[in-house]
Amino acid sequence: MNHNDLIDTNSTYCPCGSAVDYAQCCQPFHLNQAVADTPERLMRSRYSAFVLKQFHYLIVTHHADHLQGLTEKQLAQFKTQWLGLEVLSSTQCAEKGEVIFKAWFIEDKKIDAIYERSSFIQQDGHWFYTSGTQMHNRLPGRNDACICHSGKKFKLCCAKLMS
Repeated sequence: MNHNDLIDTNSTYCPCGSAVDYAQCCQPFHLNQAVADTPERLMRSRYSAFVLKQFHYLIVTHHADHLQGLTEKQLAQFKTQWLGLEVLSSTQCAEKGEVIFKAWFIEDKKIDAIYERSSFIQQDGHWFYTSGTQMHNRLPGRNDACICHSGKKFKLCCAKLMS
């Protein structure tokens, strides 16, 4: 699988990196047929929503007290090409949770990541994203595994997108 398979809306694999069919993974959340049962599950489904441009899902899973006027129209303005998701840690204690992740993307031939410590709260059986703290990130080394989970070295895969 190459990096384009992870962002292809016709791909059977879910963009969240679960190696599970989209229809069995994040699609039920996006179609409001299921509710994420953990902060990590919600974060993964939100990443998939970014990739697949499911902006309504991003708004309804963002806690209303923390939206700060964010709209679907604003989200649709970004022309980000998503490359892969890396979940570094996930914790949950009662009705609060935290997920640390890197969401890799490319814009203008520059690869970067949203490296974030995201906070979540649960209300009435539903998890909501509240806020995130951005952290400093570094690109993988040439011989590191590629960020898109292709199984190739970075230099032989996504690094080529930067030229």
